[in-house]
Amino acid sequence: MFDATAKRVVDVTGAGDTVAAGFALALVAGAGFLNAALLANAAAGIVVGPEVPLAAGLADRIAEAGIKVFGPSAKAARLESSKGFTKELCRRHNIPTGAYERFTDAAEAVSYIKAQGAPIVIKADGLAAGKGVVVAETVDQAIEAARDMLSGNRFGTAGASVVIEEFLVGEEASFFALCDGEHALPLVGAQDHKRAFDGDKGPNTGGMGAYSPAPVFDAAMQQRTMDEIILPTVRAMAEAGTPFKGVLYAGLMIGAQGPKIFEYNCRFGDPECQVLMMRLKSDIVPALIASADGGLKHFDLRWSNDTALTVVMAAKGYPDAYQKGSEIRGLDAAAKVEGVQIFHAGTKPDGKRVLANGGRVLNVSAVAPTVEEARARAYRAVDLIDWPEGFCRRDIAWRAVGRQE
Repeated sequence: MFDATAKRVVDVTGAGDTVAAGFALALVAGAGFLNAALLANAAAGIVVGPEVPLAAGLADRIAEAGIKVFGPSAKAARLESSKGFTKELCRRHNIPTGAYERFTDAAEAVSYIKAQGAPIVIKADGLAAGKGVVVAETVDQAIEAARDMLSGNRFGTAGASVVIEEFLVGEEASFFALCDGEHALPLVGAQDHKRAFDGDKGPNTGGMGAYSPAPVFDAAMQQRTMDEIILPTVRAMAEAGTPFKGVLYAGLMIGAQGPKIFEYNCRFGDPECQVLMMRLKSDIVPALIASADGGLKHFDLRWSNDTALTVVMAAKGYPDAYQKGSEIRGLDAAAKVEGVQIFHAGTKPDGKRVLANGGRVLNVSAVAPTVEEARARAYRAVDLIDWPEGFCRRDIAWRAVGRQE
């Protein structure tokens, strides 16, 4: 039923969306979109996007309906849905990661924090929309975060267990690989910017911008990551009877000893996906099909040498409370900047107007031969967007630009 010659990809993520026959792949955001019309017309297959439906077993349900699916089973998706599961897998298989312990009791967690000192990292075990991590600079901050999570006040059941982890020193990078349950096809690396404000200040977010390639993640570092982290993970999941099919997104810290993994995601990620797709010269659909079919062993992809960069424009207040419904103007002018493409992450139409409808609202992306040119184009477009209720970081790719100066 997967048809590699089909060219159309349909995004079935809105309540009013309809599905026509003959599309290549359907992108679904949750179980509510898995309906009879979708199943009947899925000529090629279905891609499950977000982590919550993956963790809930949506890919399993699609497979049970006899349709091929890109995305891991619920058991395989534990690599993202349970930070404790991933840390324990790394410990068993000697995959490089930071030292950690896992707790359900607040008093025991507090004792461990006091013994370890700060800085230290506190993580809700379950899914928390990219906000379940606190990098505590003091012991008191760490204790407050652990107690808050374990109380259920902050993340509900996602915080019923916490992972308390060593603070890793180095430079962060993101790396992606397609997996077919046995083999892994390396994609490329990128660098995200998790903190809300310039200078890597403020609370953690789902990501305020990204760029690719990242100078810290060269070919040698990519090979080490494949050999030491990705391939051992794929083997471990297969040996456990829960083979991983889909995309593995490894959050890495590159330090003096090489790469260490601090998290896995089971999806392309936002805003990293935008910069990956802007650099990809091959058609992504056959690669997704090969992943679902177990056919990645002899597969390859072509990538542009240009730099792609994206700036996230978010509603003021994000990642905490923010207002919806403000109007965004100037999008047409911004989109005319050379090399720029604007991805809508949290908007909705209102007649001829475009309104903000989320926390992270726009991804203003650009591609150019150098990181400096890509950044200049992206911020030129940002400055043409009239949205007083929004904000963005002004220093995306500061590490790469600093290396050039």
